[in-house]
Amino acid sequence: MRKRITFIHAADLHLGAPFRGLRALSEAWANRLLTAIPEAYDRVVDAALARQVDFVVIAGDIFDSARASYGDYLHFFEGLRRLDKAGIPVYLCTGNHDPFTSWSRDFFAFPPNAVMLPADKPGFAVYRKDGETLALIGGRGYYNQTWPSDEDIAAGVTRAAAEQALADAVPDAAQAPFAVGLLHTGLDLDPVKAPTNPARLLRAGMDYWALGHIHMKYAHPSFDDPRLVFSGCIQGRDIKETGERGCFAVTLEEGARPALEFVPTASVVWQRMDVDVADCANVAEVTDKIMRELFRVNGKAHCEEMCVRITLTGTTPLHAVFARPGVLEDLRKHINDGYPSFYCDALVDATLRPYDKEALRREGLFPAVFLQVADALRADREDEIAYIQEEFLLKNIQLPSAYTRRIDELAADAEDLVLDLLNRGDE
Repeated sequence: MRKRITFIHAADLHLGAPFRGLRALSEAWANRLLTAIPEAYDRVVDAALARQVDFVVIAGDIFDSARASYGDYLHFFEGLRRLDKAGIPVYLCTGNHDPFTSWSRDFFAFPPNAVMLPADKPGFAVYRKDGETLALIGGRGYYNQTWPSDEDIAAGVTRAAAEQALADAVPDAAQAPFAVGLLHTGLDLDPVKAPTNPARLLRAGMDYWALGHIHMKYAHPSFDDPRLVFSGCIQGRDIKETGERGCFAVTLEEGARPALEFVPTASVVWQRMDVDVADCANVAEVTDKIMRELFRVNGKAHCEEMCVRITLTGTTPLHAVFARPGVLEDLRKHINDGYPSFYCDALVDATLRPYDKEALRREGLFPAVFLQVADALRADREDEIAYIQEEFLLKNIQLPSAYTRRIDELAADAEDLVLDLLNRGDE
């Protein structure tokens, strides 16, 4: 019978993190979000208990600050104790937000189930069940808030090193069917925060690397073969961290690739929404369409509440209405009053004024000249692509291939945008 283990991989809890900028807009929602991160951590613990996993790994940035509050420590350690009562071990390492030097030994002693891996050198632990060694755990945390650029955080964290380090205390360490790595690293995605080469990790003999620091779900080489995995943060904190957030339930089985199940933990999800209002005849219809989109997006987000930034798009006569002072802000407040589980932090107008381009051509003024130039560019698609390519190269940016496939659509959007800017200049 093939052996298997299951565990929760979480990272970037950021207990105690502030939600910047929102308090000026809404005191109630700012206070609500302060409770969202500890709630998300509770859901990580709940997921481990509900699934009766073998153990939990937490890959750094447990706290948001090197000087975590007593209340944040209390909440975190209470979660560890709940897992301890269920007999579930926890293996963790420190991150750049909560380096090893910042952990107060005066506040709490770790419960028997918790193992903090060292930060001054690679550290190793073992998971045993029913007298049998099933997994070796190896990793290293941040010692200070910065990582030396001439050191590799993954150096020495290998299965072979784990077997050697544990050989005396665990005679059957070399027979363990699984090995799990634990690091807080930028991998090759962040060249500043303890980067390391993915190829090095893949050669280390680990079956799975539980990584922290990158606040999004990511797997290398792929989610079909997840060997190096970021679980992302457990609760988005601002509009830069959109979409569902959570942790992974991981299954390792002999002879099979690692299997991941994403577990949503965020009670409040941040989203960006584009709402095309070209088919709306008035502001009331715009409001109705926004609310329908909010419900649709919320239904897919696996969350209780949602903070959203809405951008109005489309070519519409209402463009002139949205430009009037106070109209968008009044519309935003009306949306927020309409349903208490949604909060719109900003409503952005990206609509375009409808134009009679044939009439503009007949006028013979500057817009007519601009449209003639645009028509000439469109007539030669290769020249159009070459022009865009040159503009990207001047900014030292590679032109995405998807842009060349959408060249006609992008040209039409650019044409409408210029006409809109010309009209605003006249005003």
